[in-house]
Amino acid sequence: MSKTLLVGLTGGIGSGKSTVAKLFEILSIPVYYADDRGKWLLSNDQQLQDKVISLFGSKSYLSDGNLNRAYLAEQVFPNPDKLQQLNAIVHPAVAEDFTNWIQINSNSPYLMKEAALILENESYKKLDKVICVMASKSERVKRVLLRDEQRSEEQVLQIMEKQVSNGTRTKLSDFLIYNDGSSSLIKKVLEIHAQLISASN
Repeated sequence: MSKTLLVGLTGGIGSGKSTVAKLFEILSIPVYYADDRGKWLLSNDQQLQDKVISLFGSKSYLSDGNLNRAYLAEQVFPNPDKLQQLNAIVHPAVAEDFTNWIQINSNSPYLMKEAALILENESYKKLDKVICVMASKSERVKRVLLRDEQRSEEQVLQIMEKQVSNGTRTKLSDFLIYNDGSSSLIKKVLEIHAQLISASN
């Protein structure tokens, strides 16, 4: 039996990668939402919780056991060293969780990992193919402000600055999906799906 193809799905904030991921799910392709799983693990994995508390203190969690996102954001976003420390404990936990998920879903022709920073953290090197969702900066800002009412335009632009450029996305991706309303997303997803099915055989 051939090895299951691992496909990364990424894109800048507000590009619409979650929408694209849902289309692949409709085609019965399992999708691992890395950022969501990271958040879940932070609230449900006791070992991970203990590490976070030892680094950032007991205020890291609310009385109901959920992560105190506002407090943690205040700690890490102005301080790159602290953000690096947090990533150093979360990323290995997510990687292990992803490995277990692959084994559970290995009967699929290919598997998809949806994550914001596949290119930035170089995890694309462990994947067979990368799909990147693209959209103009102005469109992406507009979408994020509509979606995340707590974010300001300045915060959205700061996040964008930390992400790789469109030039890098184009260079490192095997497939590009332009989610700007000018062409059919469904048609493009079906095209890529057909190519991935072919590559997995």
